[in-house]
Order: sequence, then C-alpha cells, then structure tokens
Amino acid sequence: MTKHLLAIDQGTTGSTALVVSPEGATLGRATVEFPQHFPQPGWVEHDVADIWKSVEASVTQAIAAAKISQADIAGIGITNQRETTVVWDRKTGAPIHRAIVWQCRRTAAACDELKRAGHAPKILERTGLVIDAYFSGTKIAWLLDHVDGARARAEKGELAFGTIDSLLVHRLTGGALHVTDVTNASRTLLFGLASLAWDDEMLALFRVPRAVLPKVVSSAEPIGETRGLSFLRDGIPIAGIAGDQQAALFGQACFQPGEAKCTYGTGAFALMNVGEKPVWSKNGLVTTVAWRIGSRPAVYALEGSAFIAGAAVQWLRDGLGLIKTAPEVEALAREVPSSDGVVLVPALAGLGAPYWDQDARGILVGITRGTTKAHVARATLEGIALSVYDLLEAMTKDAGRGMAGLRVDGGAARNDLLMQFQADVARVRIERPFDVESTGRGAAMLAGVGLGLFSVDSAKAILKIERAFEPKMSDADRASHLERWRDAIARARSRH
Repeated sequence: MTKHLLAIDQGTTGSTALVVSPEGATLGRATVEFPQHFPQPGWVEHDVADIWKSVEASVTQAIAAAKISQADIAGIGITNQRETTVVWDRKTGAPIHRAIVWQCRRTAAACDELKRAGHAPKILERTGLVIDAYFSGTKIAWLLDHVDGARARAEKGELAFGTIDSLLVHRLTGGALHVTDVTNASRTLLFGLASLAWDDEMLALFRVPRAVLPKVVSSAEPIGETRGLSFLRDGIPIAGIAGDQQAALFGQACFQPGEAKCTYGTGAFALMNVGEKPVWSKNGLVTTVAWRIGSRPAVYALEGSAFIAGAAVQWLRDGLGLIKTAPEVEALAREVPSSDGVVLVPALAGLGAPYWDQDARGILVGITRGTTKAHVARATLEGIALSVYDLLEAMTKDAGRGMAGLRVDGGAARNDLLMQFQADVARVRIERPFDVESTGRGAAMLAGVGLGLFSVDSAKAILKIERAFEPKMSDADRASHLERWRDAIARARSRH
C-alpha cells in the first residue's frame, strides 16, 4: 500500500495533525486546542503537559479520520511555533517551568539594556536578528536565573533547552534525541547565520551555557524514529523539521530566489527566498534560515512580521461588535465602493517590522460625518494589506530585486477583497492555493524529501493554485492610498 506522511503542526493555540498522501492530498486532519496562561500582564506561558496531550490527541484523531493504519505512515514532519522556550531535566524529561511563549514580553527590559549597551549591530551581524523579547535567547537566561538552582544545573549539563520542535522530537523518540533544526536554531539569537553553528560570543552575551543546547540538524533528513509511545508504533522515521513560517515558505513551493509568501493569521508573516547566501537587512527586517536539505547548502530568507492582521478583524467582532463572525467582514466592507479616505493603522500591539515600535498604538483617521461601519471594515482590511505592503517593500529593497510573485495562506487569505487590494498596492501577482494551511503541508513535504520519496523540484506538484489576483488599481489611486497610509503611520507613532 502507498505510504503516507504524518505532519504535526504544533501552534500557539493548538496542535494540528495532518495525514497527507504522496500526491499532497490531505486524507485526515484534526486540531486540538490547549489553554494559554497569562501570569502577569504581557507574560504568556504554556503548560508542556497540555502541549503534549494536544499532540497525542490530534495525531490519534487525524489517523482515524484518514482511515489508515499506522503501518501506512512512511514518516513524520514537524513544524512548530517558533521561539517558544522550554528547559527540561535531561534524566526525567520533566520541564523545570512552563514554556515561555514567543509572544511573552517579560524579557523586554533585558533587551533594552542590551540595546543601550550598543550590542545591536554585533547581534544583527552574527545572527541576522534584532534584539527583541520575541526571540529565545533572553527567555533561556530568564529561566536559568529565576528557577532555583537552574543555572548551576545547566552548567553541569543536567538541563536541556529546546524550542518546541526539540521537545517533540525528544518525546517522540522516547528521550533518545536532543536536536533542533537550522530554521529553529536561527531564531534563538545564539546561532551564527553564516557559520550555521552555535556562536560562542552570543552564548557569552546572553549568558547561555553551551551544555544546554541541542544538536543542530537539517530540515529534511532522517533524524530519528518513534519509540515507546502509546499513540504511534515504534520505528516511524522523523524526517522533516522547520519552524512554522519556514515550513509555510516550503509548503508554498517558494524554491527560487525572489519567490515569497505571506501568511495571514493573527499576525502577518512575509518571507522571501534570497538563495544560498544570507542577505542582511538595512530596512528593519530579519534574516533567517529558510531550510537546509540534507548536506546541501542552506537556503536563506528575509522575514518581516506585522503583529496584527486577522486580529484586527477579531477586534471588529469582539471589541466593537461590528460583525458577528470574522468572515462577515468582507460582505460588510463591500457595502461601500471605497474606504472614502478612512485609514486604520492596526497597531493594536505596537508596530512590528519594519518599524519595531512597541509604543505605537492603533489609530483610525479620516473619519467624517458620512463614515459608516462599512467604511471602517474596509479600512481595516486595507490596513492589513498596507502593513504587509511595508514588509514587501522593505524586502525588495534589501534583496535588490523585484518580487517574483506572492503566494498567500492563512485564514484571512480566503478574503477576496483583501487579496485583491494586496495585489493592487504591492503591484504583485498573488496566488492562493486551494489549501491555505501551508505550514502542515510544508512539514509533510520536507519529510517526504528527507525520506527520498520525492525531490524538491517534484514537491512543487503538491501545491495546487485555486485563484490568482492581478494588480488592476490605477497609479493615481495607489499613490493616494500610500500617501494616506504614510501619514497615518506617522500619527500612530507620534503618541510618544
């Protein structure tokens, strides 16, 4: 019988498992959510036991939905929420503290100190990243400093650090492996972007003992096998690992330099393939490892993150009560032919790339007596697209080349009005696949490549495009939108 691939997509609010055929068809899917913990304002934590239970349950349900036996699973691909940090006891596997989530801001003050001390240029040069509480480095130091005895135990080699991919591989292999892949390593502030190795100078700066670090492996290669699990048979190879945004880039078959994708979820994450040599950003983006296939040279990407995308629509629903369900926003926005000069800057959690302004706040400008909730809805969708435009514009400047199309995924990518406006303001052809859940598909594709079931080039056949959006807005209209947007951004940032 044909062997299928199991993808585990461990996300911020839940875990999704997919059973994917070698042709790319999703045969079974299941998502299991788990609780979020907010011990203080700005702090976000996950209970590791909750994460693991959600993985067990989603895998079990997806296999049942696919109506296959475990003998039909050829291999496993893993993709994960990035930067979320866990430290566990090497002997028992028990975590010393809840996982500190990528969204957590508890180490913002420590990051500010590093900036004031003038370390930002060196960190950017070595790691491709900006100093921010988003990344893992300061989270590890916080755990070692705030859990009794943790730093001494870490220096003795008794503790292990991992992002969520490391945690899952450790548990799936019965504790046999402590690894991470190059994409997740490149999000820690501790990994040399050019050397593809842990960087001693960064380890010293962030006060992280080398003894806690996992071995770094490629994104597609045989890594280990399942062992001792109640929900999966022994001996299933794990052959693909990538952080969620890199997995989406691979799942969108952005295999050539200049090809890019944007994921429209709670936030918006845009990545552009820049080839086998890293490109350091001069325009507020970060540089990251996109993937590495076996022993081949790594592929790099420029990345920009807008903190708020779909969350702006949720705010219209939950905060303002303008809609009852998120999909209703498109119909409401279509009640008017334009936003009539109304602009919404969705800086509801500050501004991410390319501004990195955590003090900026959301702003609605251009309101008149004739403004209706339909105008606000349309301005919200346009604000999401204009936030992404800023990312794409920075990418093309950094890369020194035009964008060879943009592939889109995530829940909000189903919104035709948003996608057409995005194509218009970015002046780029947008392609939307039938399946907008690209992260899990990317993990499955990486596992298939890692197992030798197909090549990278033949993996392109798995992607099926449902619709393309071509730019059609006039130059004058586009220029007016961009002028109003830049003015509104300046106002959103002038509050401090």
